[in-house]
Amino acid sequence: MAKDVKPTRKNLMAIEDRIELSERGHGTLEKKRDGLIMEFMDILDKAQDVRGELSEDYDEAQKKINMARAMEGDVAVRGAAAALQEHPEITTESKNIMGVVVPQIESSRVSKDLGQRGYGIMGTSARIDEAAEAYEDLLESIILAAEVETAMKKMLREIETTKRRVNALEFKLLPELYEGQEYIEQSLEEQEREETFRLKKIKEKKEQEEKEEAEAEEAEEAEDLEGGQAPPVGSAAGGN
Repeated sequence: MAKDVKPTRKNLMAIEDRIELSERGHGTLEKKRDGLIMEFMDILDKAQDVRGELSEDYDEAQKKINMARAMEGDVAVRGAAAALQEHPEITTESKNIMGVVVPQIESSRVSKDLGQRGYGIMGTSARIDEAAEAYEDLLESIILAAEVETAMKKMLREIETTKRRVNALEFKLLPELYEGQEYIEQSLEEQEREETFRLKKIKEKKEQEEKEEAEAEEAEEAEDLEGGQAPPVGSAAGGN
């Protein structure tokens, strides 16, 4: 990638700007990743507690319904269940955790008193009441577990996405940008050395030419001086 970049000052400034932006983005994403992991660990702890409670509530509900069936019979249990008039209502909202939108589930009319369950008090026994209450508790645990599990999955997906972005910057983009920056800087330094050497050669050549011109002028002046001082040949012969 580095050698695909033309080594110019403009490109060097552009790549330095990209490096600054990428480093800033890398730092921001690292902070986001670490924050998401901390939030995920809190949700994970909550999820483990919720799973434990859900398992306990399920076992308790099964025990209560089996007891009611054994004592009252399936017909009585099914009749009590069919008498239910008001069904639970569930509404979902959303909340933001470190930029991740997770559901917030609200439920109503899950837990009921004896008068709200639809069957007559005189027509059932305490065993059926206990089974109904146990299943109401189980339903509330299921709703809470659904909220926590969904939030945990969304947080996990966002953590993986953020980690991939951090790794892409850290191990791919930034190394390529550093390599490009180094290549341009070295190329520009080489160009500067070549330009300095060329200017030095031009200066030396010019100085040599000036020196040669000066020497030629001095030689010419010396010849002129020698020619003016020498006596004419004819005058010397006539004197003898």
